[in-house]
Amino acid sequence: MGMNETPSANRVQIGIFGRVNAGKSSIINAITGQDLAIISGKKGTTTDPVKKAMELLPLGPVVLIDTPGLDDTGYLGKLRVEKTREVLNKVDIAVLAVDAKAADEASLREIEEPLIRRVAEQKLPYVIAVNKADRISDAKRNRLADFFGKEAPLMFVSAKTGQNILELKERIAAALPPEDPGRRLIGDLLQPYDTVVLVVPIDSAAPKGRLILPQQQVIRDCLEAGAIPVVTRDTELPRALLSLSAKPKAVITDSQAFLQAAKATPKDVYLTSFSILFSRYKGDLWQQVEGTRAIRDLKDGDLVLVSEGCTHHRQCGDIGTQKLPRRIREFTGKELAFRFTSGGEFPEDLSGFALAIHCGGCTLNGREMQRRLSLARASGTPMTNYGTALAYMSGILKRSLELFQQPQEGL
Repeated sequence: MGMNETPSANRVQIGIFGRVNAGKSSIINAITGQDLAIISGKKGTTTDPVKKAMELLPLGPVVLIDTPGLDDTGYLGKLRVEKTREVLNKVDIAVLAVDAKAADEASLREIEEPLIRRVAEQKLPYVIAVNKADRISDAKRNRLADFFGKEAPLMFVSAKTGQNILELKERIAAALPPEDPGRRLIGDLLQPYDTVVLVVPIDSAAPKGRLILPQQQVIRDCLEAGAIPVVTRDTELPRALLSLSAKPKAVITDSQAFLQAAKATPKDVYLTSFSILFSRYKGDLWQQVEGTRAIRDLKDGDLVLVSEGCTHHRQCGDIGTQKLPRRIREFTGKELAFRFTSGGEFPEDLSGFALAIHCGGCTLNGREMQRRLSLARASGTPMTNYGTALAYMSGILKRSLELFQQPQEGL
């Protein structure tokens, strides 16, 4: 990712859905003005979701996702359909592509109608793009309009001729409700000229030559708030604090250095972690705070899910697969079983887990992180994150939440 490139998780995710050969790839190419997606009359040309980052005003940075057809068949076809359904769970806006020439009432009730119903149930903003509209009669156009209804967000377009493509882009951009301007990583908690110390351990698991995404994003949000970020390793934190002419507003630490940072940070300076900031920004921090209480109730043989939103090469000392499970076993004294997932893999049913622990979700968009939390609620499974879990087991959870000024009892 380039230095000035907006992270994918911070872009509005727009998925294009529909049957095979409905013109999904053609619509993507027409919207982007590029030959991004392969176009072919052969069914099943799009075998995996294809993403394209672009600017779409007035939304700004977006990711367009071309998906396999929902009516794909055969063993591989079913797998491709599952991939498409996974994308539908994650996007912020859905564009439902319909082949104007092939569509009739019977076929629409089979695929498109259930898709629209599911999108509506998920309260997902959507637009119906009836493609190849240049190849149908006015009578066919009227029949399709009647089928979808007067209230449907319906547009007749042609990716081939460009008919209504500009209007489609405008309709997509207008579909998403405006974002809450107060929703920030940390900027809403800062005043201009506040100093924030960021604790960034550099160990064998740290990437060579760069900071990881959550660290970059917190630095950026501090700068946008007019605050002054100071970056140091955990080993230099005591010296860094002494070198400041005034006490900082807050110390933000990598979760694995929580205890060391707590010992070095004065009691009248706020202390929290990158993971906790992202939990607040992406999902429901207080649900995950409540989830920490389940750690003390774990029993021998319990199964714990540890999930990361990104995929990366596991190294010796990896926090998710090694440090966190070891710390939980030490804290509880129990013989526990762990299951690890990463990237798009996340169980739909969490009822078999005594506890789910998630990373901060910096690579996931807010909708996907909130969906995972809702799956935990539906299964009755406590869910927490790396930062709150490690703070709880270090006896500093209450302190790590003081920055957010919502006191918690019994922590």
